[in-house]
Amino acid sequence: MTIQTVETLIEGGKATAAPPLGPALGPLGVNIGDIVAAINKKTESFKGMQVPVMVDVDDKTKEFSIRVGTPPASALIKKEAGVKKGSGRPQEEFVADLVIEQIIKIAKMKEDALLGKEMKEKVKEIVGTCNSMGIKVEGIKASEAMKQIAEGKFDKQILSGKTELSNEEKASLEEERKKMQAELAEKHAKAEGEAKKIIETMQGKDRSAIVAKLHDADIHEDVINRLLPAEEKKDEGSAEAPKEEPKE
Repeated sequence: MTIQTVETLIEGGKATAAPPLGPALGPLGVNIGDIVAAINKKTESFKGMQVPVMVDVDDKTKEFSIRVGTPPASALIKKEAGVKKGSGRPQEEFVADLVIEQIIKIAKMKEDALLGKEMKEKVKEIVGTCNSMGIKVEGIKASEAMKQIAEGKFDKQILSGKTELSNEEKASLEEERKKMQAELAEKHAKAEGEAKKIIETMQGKDRSAIVAKLHDADIHEDVINRLLPAEEKKDEGSAEAPKEEPKE
């Protein structure tokens, strides 16, 4: 028995017989429509994300099996949270909040790739990723949620395996996400406005003095670097050598 394997990357739930999948499967003599349908069924929970898929085909019987990889945990978290990116200041600013059921859902999707033996440990791994992305869990910092998970606060939910949310719960989380995003935008706009005023009043002074003043005003480094780019250092080795006086 010889197994031929076709590997491809498709958007979850949107595989078609078009390239690259169709032409790769065609020479194997299999029913492409059946394979496409099977792939879409297996990847429907990954809609909107690119998913690695491997199709194993038996040369003799034409039977096939499908193996589906999963996107990184961070991609699944962003999708579940409804955000395009995590926080640039994950321990200070938060871009979304997930409930434990959503964390369990992601842990189940990544189950084979996680290190923990028990689901509780796998859930903690996902919460750890949330911590590095500025995503809250159950309304608190992910690091605090990690402690509560270890203490057994969410054992009942983890044991039940519940992952689906009601429409009311989804609406509440979406409302909270919008509120958090609006608060962050307002905070950033205020900080940038304050920074611009300081820079304007200190025009002509050394950059180091202006930066010190901005730090005193608690302006974040990324705002400072954007509004007051560091001066480029001249390459000493590229300095033009002094010209020799012509010899008489």
